[in-house]
Amino acid sequence: MKILVVGGGGREHAIVKKLAQSKKNPKIYVAPGNAGTEEIATNVAISVMDFDSLVNFAKKEKIDLTVIGMDDPLVGGIVDRFEAEGLRVFGPRKNAAILEGSKAFSKDLMKKYGIPTAAYENFNDPQKAIKYLETANYPIVLKADGLALGKGVLICKTFEEAKSGIEELMIDKSFGDAGNTIVIEEFLQGREVSVLSFVDGTHYALMTSAQDHKRAKDGDEGLNTGGMGTFSPSPFYTEEVDRYCKEHIYQKTVDAMRAEGREFKGIIFYGLMLTKSGVKVLEYNARFGDPETQVVLVRMENDIIDVFEACIDGCLDKIDLKFEDNAAVCVVLASDGYPLKYEKGKKITGLENFEGKTDIFAFHAGTKKVNDDVVTNGGRVLGITATATTLKEARDKAYEATKLIDFENKYMRNDIGMSIDSKD
Repeated sequence: MKILVVGGGGREHAIVKKLAQSKKNPKIYVAPGNAGTEEIATNVAISVMDFDSLVNFAKKEKIDLTVIGMDDPLVGGIVDRFEAEGLRVFGPRKNAAILEGSKAFSKDLMKKYGIPTAAYENFNDPQKAIKYLETANYPIVLKADGLALGKGVLICKTFEEAKSGIEELMIDKSFGDAGNTIVIEEFLQGREVSVLSFVDGTHYALMTSAQDHKRAKDGDEGLNTGGMGTFSPSPFYTEEVDRYCKEHIYQKTVDAMRAEGREFKGIIFYGLMLTKSGVKVLEYNARFGDPETQVVLVRMENDIIDVFEACIDGCLDKIDLKFEDNAAVCVVLASDGYPLKYEKGKKITGLENFEGKTDIFAFHAGTKKVNDDVVTNGGRVLGITATATTLKEARDKAYEATKLIDFENKYMRNDIGMSIDSKD
C-alpha cells in the first residue's frame, strides 16, 4: 500500500510515525516533509498548495491513500481536486472545510443549530466594527475570519486596544485577506480543552482530550503562537462535560453540516471553553491540531489506516476507537524570537538520544537536512513528547527529554501542563 501525507510539520511527522506502525506496512511519501519524516518515509519536494503537482505525483506513483494534514490546502479545495481524478483522499471537501476556513460561517452555523458558543457579531466594515466597540463590554475578543496560522485572535482589555486591533486586522491587513471580515465575540472565562474527532459524514468517533498552550511565554504571557506545548488527557474534561458535549455539540455539528449540504469527512477539532454557565465552542478546526496530534496519536491503539478508510467509506460506527490508559505531554522547542523574528539554520544535536525509544519522542516541525546535519528551519522546531502513567510523570519526563536536545537559539516554555497540579 502506498500513502501520501501532505504537510511538513510536527503534526505530519506524528501522522507518519503512526502510519509506519500499521500492520499494512505502507510505503509512505510526504510532501514536502521535514528532516524527521525523511527518516521513516520518502520526502517529495512539492508545495502543499501545488495541487496539480500533488495530483500528478499521486497518479504517477499509484498512491492508494492521500492524507491531508494542513488547513490551507483543505480550505483551498485539495480534496475536491483529488476526488475529481478518482483518487482516494482523507479530509473534508472545500465546502466542508469552511468550518475552519471562515469563523463567521462557523459562528452562524452554531447560532442556527443551537450549538452553544459565545455571543458575537460579524463585521466587514472597520468603521462599523469600531462603532460597535463603543458600547461593548470588556475584555472582548477579535477574530480574523480566515486562516491566520492560529494567530488571528486578539483579546482586548479596553476600547483603545480593540480599536487598534481592528486597524491591525482590517486596515493594516496583518493577516492578509483573513481579516477582510472579523468576528467580535464576548470574552469567555474558564478552562480551555481541545477534543479531536474522526467524522465520516454521519457518525463521529472521539479521540482523547488535550489542552494546548498558545501563548509564547510562561504564565500565558506574550503573543499567540501555533502552540507551545500540550498535554493529554485533560483532567478537566470530566464525564459530565463529555455527556453535555455529546448531547449538545458533537453530533449536532456533524448533523448541521450535513443539513447544510456540506457533508464532513475527516477530522473535526473542537476548541471548547468550560465556563461557569456551561461548555461553549470557541472554534472548530477541520484537521488534526498541532501540537495536539503529537500527544493524541501516541496514545491511540488502533491501526490509523483502518480509521482513515472508515471515515472515507462512511462506516466509522464499525470502528471501536481505543486509547491507552496513560498520559502524554509535549513541550515545543522553538527558535528564540518566535512568533515574530528568529534565525534558521542552527545545527541540532542530540536527536540520536530518541532512537528506538517508546516513551519519549522528538517530533520534527521546523527542521531540514543539510548534508549530514539536521538544522532548524522554522519557529517551532521540535515537539518533545513523553508518555507515562500519569500526567505529572509525563510532564517531568518530557522536560527531562528536552535536555537531550540542543541548538543555538533553543527556546521553550517552562510551565507546560502546570495547571494539572490543581487537579489530580
